[in-house]
Amino acid sequence: MLGGRIKQARIAAGLSLRRLAEASGNYVSAQVIQKYEQGITNPGSDVLIKLAKALGVKVEYFFRPASVQVSLSCPIYRKRASVPQKYLESIHAKVKDKVEKYLEIQALFPEDRFDKISISKLRHRNIHKSSDIEMLADDLRKEWSLGNDPIENMTDIVEDRGAMVIPLEASEEFDGLSCWANDDIPVIVVKKDLMGDRQRSDLAHELGHLIMKVSSEINEEKAAKHFSGAFLAPADAVYRELGKKRNNLDLSELVLLKKKYGMSMQQWIYRAKDLGIISDSRATEWFKKFRIKKWHRVEPVDVAPEEPQRFKLLVIQAVTEGIISPVRAAEFLDIPYDKFRKDVIDGIEETNS
Repeated sequence: MLGGRIKQARIAAGLSLRRLAEASGNYVSAQVIQKYEQGITNPGSDVLIKLAKALGVKVEYFFRPASVQVSLSCPIYRKRASVPQKYLESIHAKVKDKVEKYLEIQALFPEDRFDKISISKLRHRNIHKSSDIEMLADDLRKEWSLGNDPIENMTDIVEDRGAMVIPLEASEEFDGLSCWANDDIPVIVVKKDLMGDRQRSDLAHELGHLIMKVSSEINEEKAAKHFSGAFLAPADAVYRELGKKRNNLDLSELVLLKKKYGMSMQQWIYRAKDLGIISDSRATEWFKKFRIKKWHRVEPVDVAPEEPQRFKLLVIQAVTEGIISPVRAAEFLDIPYDKFRKDVIDGIEETNS
């Protein structure tokens, strides 16, 4: 148990045994750390303090009971080819730790509160052509009673349908991850600090990966990108907004549509092209214009980012109901106890007084 925690924290930190030994100031050797991880011997409190500091965790982390078992399957990483395997292993370990916490806090509440609904129902939908993607996006909107209107909060929608949404600090080379926890819980990992339109697009993109079974003749990433646009802006809504045939688009209408749907102007151009509203050559002209103005990286109109709320709400409710202590809650949320006390506990006490 203790050894497994040390190994998981080391992998999450992206450190080899030798690098961890060096990070501890060579207080302990790589060979001895390996024995800790294998359970051959146990470290003393002085060693644990050194290792915790080197790994960026609290000593309490090593003793956190494994009340739930977590396995991650079918991971699909969106990344550049240059990303090393060790970095992906680090991402995997961090996600596993967060899913473990999520399931641990969820287990404190009645099971019938968390219906495993919707997402898994449409899992493995066969995709052979672009029209299959449009149909799947429409079917999912019908399944979730969303109609064709803009989605106000994509993160809330996905969380309410049973997915775990995990924001993660990551390098520029890493874009996102989708996988299944314990075979039946959908997990979507998005990068922290993204603008809202990119964040919403990434969520829909990873949702596509979770439910599509793409045939070998179709590029899976392009299919997920297509699904993202089709889910955020269904064909009927796009035709309603733009018409069925246009010679060109205007920047001002792209700005208004971005604000209305929370979807980037570039993604609107792709939607117009994919649905045959504008020609491929016209879309290419627009993309060239965006590159010249450097809008392909940061567009001129911002969409507010979204923040997952479900896990935080469960932690706060557990504290309010006296199920866990404030100290334990701060550990769940990975924030200092003083900050948790200031931001949450003081508010609870003020409300109850």
